[in-house]
Amino acid sequence: MSDIKKDFVHTVFFWLKNPENSNDRQKFEASLKTFIKNSEFVKASQVGIPSVAQRDVIDSSYTYSLLTTFPSREEHDKYQVEPAHTTFINECKDLWSKVLVYDSESIY
Repeated sequence: MSDIKKDFVHTVFFWLKNPENSNDRQKFEASLKTFIKNSEFVKASQVGIPSVAQRDVIDSSYTYSLLTTFPSREEHDKYQVEPAHTTFINECKDLWSKVLVYDSESIY
């Protein structure tokens, strides 16, 4: 099992404008996959879709989630401006209507 206890964790939720459009989903997924593959700073990643679990505390209104980890906040900050990341944003920003980001740093 990978140890992320000391990592900086960057979680992003995307709401596509047209989540039922298969062309939009394919474009988004292909660009995201290329971006993660080409990032020199992402240590680990996971791309997901909402789970079928249903409880009052679960928000499953998003289309995709992206979880990435970095060895430090400084590496995350470099990732924010790297070409792989900015290319993904430029290729896909017209596909989404909303993006929410949650960053966290380990306390133990």
